[in-house]
Formats: sequence, structure tokens, C-alpha cells
Amino acid sequence: MKVVIVGAGEVGFQIASRLSLENKEVVVIDKSPVALRRVSDNIDVQVLNGSGSSPVVLEEAGIKEAEILLAVTDSDETNLVACLVANMVSPATKKMARLRNADYDKYHETFRKYAPHIDTVINPEIEVIKTIERLMNVSGAMDIGEFTDSRVKFIGIHLEKENSLTGVRLSELAEKTQKHSPLIAAIIREDELIIPRGDDVLMPGDIVYCIIEEKNLPDTMRAFNKESRPLHRVLIVGGGRIGFRLATILEEKSVLTKIIEKNPDRCAELAEKLGKTVVLHGDGSDQSLLSEENVQEMDVVVTLTNEEEINILASLLAKRMGARKTITKISKLGYLPLMSTIGIEQVVSPRLSAINSFLQHIRRGKVLSAIAIKGEQAEFMEAAALETSDIVGRPLKNISFPKGALVTSIIRKEEVMIPSGESVIQPGDRVIIFARRTAIPKIENILSVKLEYF
Repeated sequence: MKVVIVGAGEVGFQIASRLSLENKEVVVIDKSPVALRRVSDNIDVQVLNGSGSSPVVLEEAGIKEAEILLAVTDSDETNLVACLVANMVSPATKKMARLRNADYDKYHETFRKYAPHIDTVINPEIEVIKTIERLMNVSGAMDIGEFTDSRVKFIGIHLEKENSLTGVRLSELAEKTQKHSPLIAAIIREDELIIPRGDDVLMPGDIVYCIIEEKNLPDTMRAFNKESRPLHRVLIVGGGRIGFRLATILEEKSVLTKIIEKNPDRCAELAEKLGKTVVLHGDGSDQSLLSEENVQEMDVVVTLTNEEEINILASLLAKRMGARKTITKISKLGYLPLMSTIGIEQVVSPRLSAINSFLQHIRRGKVLSAIAIKGEQAEFMEAAALETSDIVGRPLKNISFPKGALVTSIIRKEEVMIPSGESVIQPGDRVIIFARRTAIPKIENILSVKLEYF
């Protein structure tokens, strides 16, 4: 597979890195020599200095031989023009674009149907809002993702020393939880990813990733001593586009919402656009302001400014002052591994949301969704099994899945099954697979060659 990426920023860099490790042919186009030097110094891909909206540059990059064009620059307009030109030069190439401006939201379908015929439009701000909503609704979760129309979830849970499941062997988990025992797909221990076996023991400080049905979520959270509470009060630090989108959604749900915003002009704009939200002018990292606004009474504090340091400081302050939960927006992906070390557990990243969304559409085969975890060391994938597949009709124990990969769920119509070695995939099933990054190319081969014949 050949992929042309227009834009060597953080999203373009990370996607190029992932695809390179999966042995795909990648060409990265950017006008910045500095950005391209970072790519060429760290990733084994071809780089091309120039404008991704130039037909000459696109042809030089080999757009006619490319299966996919990704337009992920920081400019929505540049991304749109790159897709338009690519559509003229190579109509058969699948086009994907990142568009962040809310003005384009209602035109996504129009862009698909008419020129520039963009196959997939990703707005990372919309994707990150969905993640924030999920984290708000499951108060004890560090990480959360959904599959099969939300019927199946994966939940990342931090295990404290006093947790009743600390020290429990996984083979004994069903006995301890009594009912609806979750499947433990992965454990993060001291920054190491572990795909556990029955004799592994849960340890204090572990981040445990469980696969569960939606209906069993309350029981699972109670088993891990993580009681969910209703959402009544939310404080948002940062009134930018994401903060405004979130406040609008919370207003519709009748959640008491406050926004702290530094820019007085933006405050006036927010006050005019929002009906019930209380808009406050000030610095969200000001301890006296947080105290004045009774931060200790907040169910959730969400820090969404464009300054990483402000988001981190405001979250730490709010947590220390008694807020039940904080959710912190981080754009610099290099910061993510450090967050749990300093006491910040719930983190969202528009860039990571965009990367996950693009990966879903890049994968070969009938991949319906793909969500990376643990700094992209591993991935949950949902795929459809077709009748032509040679993995249907055989017990899973007889199928050669690569090391580091695990079938975590089989969804058959309305039934969700946690599989065993004797489980058999049938045509039409949906399959959720957890895989280390090193195993993803082999899984992708299975999905494209064995699950889908052309």
C-alpha cells in the first residue's frame, strides 16, 4: 500500500511513523524543510518539499500509484485544495482530510458526494468531545473506547493499592467478581504493556484494560471499586472551539456548566452564544479563582486551553482542591507517558483522536474501527468476518494468530461473546482484536487476505 501524506506536523509525523513500521510505502509532503528534516531523521519514508495542493508536486510524489491521500496540514483550506487537486489528477486515490473549523461541519457529506470527493472527513475536535463525554459518563475510567454501536466497550482502570482486586490472580477473577467477569485484554505496569495470562497477578499501580458489554459496565466498575456518579456540575477551563462545543452539549443535558476564559473578547462572544453556561473571565490556573468558584463541588474539571502547561497546572490544582475528577487536554504526544507519573489520569488529545480515526480508514480489510492505546504501542480493532474467510468455521485455537494478538470479543447479531479457544467465528460476525503494534501488519494481512477476497 502506498500512502501520500500532505502535512508533516504532529499528526502527519505520527501517522507516517505508524505506517512505516507496518511496512507501507509512505511519501510525506510539506513546505517546511525543518518539519521534513524531523520526518527524514526519524522515519524511513520518502519526503518531498513543496505544496501538497500543487498538481506537479502530487504527481512527483506518485499520487497516481497511491491508494490513499491524507491531507493533515494545520490549514483546512490547504487540505481541501490538496484533495481537490488529487481528485483531478488521480480520481481513483482514496482521499482523507482533517477539517477542524466548525463552519465545515454540516458540509462533510457534501464534500463526499461532490468535488473534491473526500472519502473521509475527520474533525479531531468532534472526536475528542466524544472521548470527553465517554470519560465523564464513566467516572472511574482512565481510558475508554466503544465498539459495535456502543454495545461493547474497553475500559482502562487504574488499580490503587487498597483496591479489593489487588493481588488477585486472573484465573481467580471470576470467583472474586462473582458475575459478569470482564476479559482483561492488557495490563500496563511501570510503562510496560503486558498481554496477561491466567497466572498473572493484578498489582498496585496497574492500568487494567477490560473488554465488557455495555450492560455489564456498572457491575465491572463496582468490582474495581469505581462507583460512577451522576454528572451535575462541570467546570471548563478554556473557552476555545472545543470548550464551546462541550459547553453546548452540556447545556442540552441540563448540566450546570461554568467556563473560565482568559480573553475578555472571547468571554463576551461565549456569553452571547451560550444560554445557561456561566462565563468567567480569568486564569484557570489561579488558585484563588478556583476556590472562589467552589472547585471542590465540581464533578468534573475539564482543562482545554491551547497551553499544555496551563491545562496540567489547572488539573493538578483542581484535583488537590477537591474536584472529583479532572480531564486534561494534551496536544504534545510526547507528554502523554508522563501524565500518570505526575498524577493526571484522564487525558484527551485531539491529535491522537485524529490519528485513531485515520487509522480506522487506512487499514486493509473490513476494519470498522481502530483505537490505539499506551502511546500507540497497541491497538484495539473491530473487523467484520465475511463468508469467504477461511477463519470462519474453525475453533480459534486452530487459527494462527500472530504473537501479541488476542481475539477479545465476537459479536453475533445481538449476542456478545467473550471467546475461548473452542469459539468459532461465523460469517457476518464482528470480531474485536487486541494487538501489539508489532503484530498489526500480520493481523492486517489476515483481515485483507483471509477476511476479504476481491
